[in-house]
This record gives sequence, C-alpha cells and structure tokens, in this order.
Amino acid sequence: MNNSEDTQQSNIITKKDLRRANRRWLMSVCTFNYQSQQGASVVYALSPSLRKIYKDDEDYVEALNNHFQYFNTQPWLASIILGAVLAMEEKQGKEVQRAIQDFKIGIMGPLAGIGDSLLMVLIPTIFGSIAAYMAKEGNPIGIILWFIIILIIFFFRMRCFEFGYKQGMKVITEYGQKLTYITEAASVLGLTVIGALIPSVINLKVLAKFKFGDVTMEIQPLIDQILPSLIPVLITFIVYKLLGYRRMSVTKIIFLVIIFAMILARFGILA
Repeated sequence: MNNSEDTQQSNIITKKDLRRANRRWLMSVCTFNYQSQQGASVVYALSPSLRKIYKDDEDYVEALNNHFQYFNTQPWLASIILGAVLAMEEKQGKEVQRAIQDFKIGIMGPLAGIGDSLLMVLIPTIFGSIAAYMAKEGNPIGIILWFIIILIIFFFRMRCFEFGYKQGMKVITEYGQKLTYITEAASVLGLTVIGALIPSVINLKVLAKFKFGDVTMEIQPLIDQILPSLIPVLITFIVYKLLGYRRMSVTKIIFLVIIFAMILARFGILA
C-alpha cells in the first residue's frame, strides 16, 4: 500500500462528511446577523465534522466557539475556505485554531470580491441577457442555455467544499512548517482589505463651518488635506476600542452609533 492510500485511510473526514457540510452550509446562509455575519452558518455547517475530529466535549465546544467569530464572504466560494479549514483542523487540531481564524479573515475578502463580481454580476448578466434576447425572439435555446448555466454553477457549488479540503490538505502536507508564513501573510492581507474598506463603507463628513467675521471656512476640506477619510478612521478606532469592554456588546455599540449619528446630524455637525 502506497503513502497516498495510507493518508486517505487515516483521514477522519470522508467525502460523505464534506458533502453533508456543503449542504448544511448552502441551507444555513440565511442565519446572517450583525454580530458574527455568517459565523452561525459556519458553525452549523462544520459542527458534525468537528464532532468527529474532537472527541472531548471541551475541545469540541472550544472549536465551535472559535468558528462563531466574524465571517463574511461570497457564500458560494466560502465553501472553499471552510473545506480548507476542515483539513487544517483535522491534521493539527487545537494547535491550529488561531491560524485558522487568520486564514479565514485573510482569504474571505479577496474571495468576496471575486465571487460578487464574477459569479453574482458578470456571469448572470452576460448569459441572462443572451438567454432573454433569444427567448424574446421566440428561440427556445435561450431558456435551455440559461438552464445549462444554472446546472454548471450548481455543480461548481457542490464541488467547492471538496476542492477546498483537498487544497487544505496540500497546504498541510506539502508546506508543513511554512504554514505559519502563509497564515501571517493572510492576516496582513485581511487587515489591508479591512483597512481599505473603511473609507468606502463609512461615509462621514464634517458639516460644521468656522466663522470669523465675514470669513467662513469649511472644516472638511482642511481635514481632507491633512488625512483623507480621517473621520471614518477615528470612528472605526473608537468602535474597536469599545469592543474591548466586557459590558459593551455589538448590539449596544450599534445603538450608540445610531444615537450619536442622529444627534450630530440634528445639530448639523456631521453627515
């Protein structure tokens, strides 16, 4: 018996487990929430497989709590990440949990950009337009073409989990000690993506003006000259600090931000 057969037999996770996890993931993406985004869906999808990996109850609960953290990416491509995560956890167990979180954070941003632009916009728009035009002209091939595209996408979605698992195994077996560098790079990439999202997601500007006699000076242009998007960065920093307090939950912070924004907008300070 060769080494590949030995490795395959020693695996805890089977193809049946991967397909079950994929089905549970595709069915549970609707459990989206503001605190962990898709975190609950990740736990629901991986929990049966994690139970096979961690026989001890405490280790199992610790693994579930690790996956309950923030996660959000394009749902179809997320299966690739989750499959790779299972492979990493199967081989190294609790020791790799921190690296898993860094890996998820670092990869979910780029995959979200690819998935949203390619799978959710480009492909449906192109083939949907072709199918609609052919159907409008009375050509039945239009609906057949669209149905074929849907089948291809469905097949792709059902294979993503296994693909991610195999690639995750490849990372563990072939790169071994280099995994640390990979996760560190993924962490840096994740921080870069999150930092770049701040000015595009948080849109705040100062409406207040400085008046001295007949001279009126707007404050926002001065801030932009010092550091563009300074206000969004400061707001993000304050929220990040508030998350460190035990009595401060995500829900409370959301309400505080809403109240804060309403008061400042009412007095014409921020918009």
